[in-house]
Amino acid sequence: MLGTLSATNGSGPAIRALDPWQASDGRMRQLLAEEERVRLAAVATVVRFKKGEVIYREGDVADAVFNIISGVVTPFRKGADGAEHMVAFLLADDLFGLAAERRYTNSVKAITPVVAYRLPVAALRGGLLQDAQFEFHIICKLCQELRQVQRHAFLLSQRRAATRLAMFLRQLEQLEFARGDDTAEIYVPMDRSDVAEYVGMTLPAVSRAFAALTARGVIAFRNRGHVKVLDRAAFDKLSGDDVEPRSRRPRRPH
Repeated sequence: MLGTLSATNGSGPAIRALDPWQASDGRMRQLLAEEERVRLAAVATVVRFKKGEVIYREGDVADAVFNIISGVVTPFRKGADGAEHMVAFLLADDLFGLAAERRYTNSVKAITPVVAYRLPVAALRGGLLQDAQFEFHIICKLCQELRQVQRHAFLLSQRRAATRLAMFLRQLEQLEFARGDDTAEIYVPMDRSDVAEYVGMTLPAVSRAFAALTARGVIAFRNRGHVKVLDRAAFDKLSGDDVEPRSRRPRRPH
């Protein structure tokens, strides 16, 4: 960990998510009121992690929950063979620190340099017990993260490498749209090795599948971190999005 500092500056922790019980046209909204963010900031510290740094490991004492300010983290578990199996990618305004029996249920590492709020569990529990609305907002966020885990499980069930990668890119595109970011290109902040772990493929297999999608004219790379969809119909069919309601799809650039 690179260091900590007081969290008194700025508006404080932020949680953006889709409200699972209201129509939103696929757009996240800020769940916390300004007074809630200020109250959380009073008990939080800001922590920084280097790219590749393990923030905590499965089984460690769960004494804090983290709210990402910037960067990307991934929860992961190690299999019997020692290989890491990624569960999700978490971005700014996401939470991590899931625990059971006072122990973290997954390991978490920084995919990019990360800045986050560290919220002591005791203080967070106090807020949840005293504020029903805050508790509801946390539930909304957890529902969104559960949905992401379910989509990841479905991705891993696909046999074709091109389908897995298209579904992975589609998940990133949906997150960009939900966050109100530009969707003219899909931003891929993680390394190819991280992508390979997430989609359950070897690094050479991922490279071949990306090359195949490029050769077919489905996608094009501006650089390793930015992908443009060239053939929307083919991309939607591969990613299983050809039957999704149009109101939930990113708006296409003219």
